[in-house]
Amino acid sequence: MKKNTKIFTIVTTLLAMLVIAGCSNNKGASKQLTVSTFGLATKQMTRDVFTPFGKDNNLTVKSQFGDSSSRFTQISHNPNSGVDVIELAQNNAVAGNNKNTFKKLDFSKLKNFKYLSKDQQKLAKETNSVPYTVNSIGIIYNPKKVGKITSWDQLWDKKLANKIAIPDIATTFGPAMVYIANEHYQNTQVTSSFVDNGKVDENQAFNQLKALKPNVVKTYSKSSDLANMFKSGEIDVAVVGDFAVGMIKNAAPDVDYVVPESGTYANYDTASILKNSKNTDAAYKYIDYRIGKASQAKVAEKNSLNNAPTNSSVTLKDPQYMTYGKVAKRAKMIDFNYVNKQLPSWIKKWNQTMN
Repeated sequence: MKKNTKIFTIVTTLLAMLVIAGCSNNKGASKQLTVSTFGLATKQMTRDVFTPFGKDNNLTVKSQFGDSSSRFTQISHNPNSGVDVIELAQNNAVAGNNKNTFKKLDFSKLKNFKYLSKDQQKLAKETNSVPYTVNSIGIIYNPKKVGKITSWDQLWDKKLANKIAIPDIATTFGPAMVYIANEHYQNTQVTSSFVDNGKVDENQAFNQLKALKPNVVKTYSKSSDLANMFKSGEIDVAVVGDFAVGMIKNAAPDVDYVVPESGTYANYDTASILKNSKNTDAAYKYIDYRIGKASQAKVAEKNSLNNAPTNSSVTLKDPQYMTYGKVAKRAKMIDFNYVNKQLPSWIKKWNQTMN
């Protein structure tokens, strides 16, 4: 009897130890979140987003940094990468949802979702990707070298020969260059029956890009490269996303930034939960944090990420170089379902034309 009691005690103790170990392992798994995001301002992202979110939720945030296209390609090829949340440019978010890469979102788990506009909520529901900031393109230039620039059409001025950098077709705003070239073609016509239906005349757009080529020094993949190019005098003009303006001005204080009155093209940066994420609860908390009022106000500061808010309850007193207020009103949205279908053809023509 004593022997049986001793065996029972040993078995019970071992089972208890296994349960405790299991709980400990589960607890450890839920205390970590891996986020893949943009690599432009890694220090600010860590300081103003990852660290406070981790502290508030008692977990560790592991980060992966890089450009949107490369990171999207990586997770597309390796769905078991361990990434829980990925932040992407809008075109990659559309492509990712079409490839069934993301979890279907339950928006009732996002208490701040109600503060997004109807269009932003519609985008989130269509792509399972929540827009947390919006950016757009403009022209950054050195007025001491090239004078005043106010319009997209001036990019074709012969005075700017070998002075311009433009985003590569595979980058966030590469497709926008095709739209800008298409608009330039329309502006050169004496009479035009052009209707803006969200599509472009591909042949004419690439003819205009061919005409622009003598002015183009480089088609760049990383906005961070522009800072050194302006500083060294390699370029005097660039088409750039507003998120990179502050960084460039820090390196080259003489530059000015303009968003032409004719309009600009917008892009949402979005957050999605990967289909194979094992930390879904923490992932929802992270996305809700990203669109929360306090976080959105913080990252909108010029010494932070300079991210324009999507949360409608955030009011900015002194917005710097962002898609907000008057700029946001004249920002045109790109139909990335259309663009992504055309992109293989555009990339081929781009390489033939620009490279």
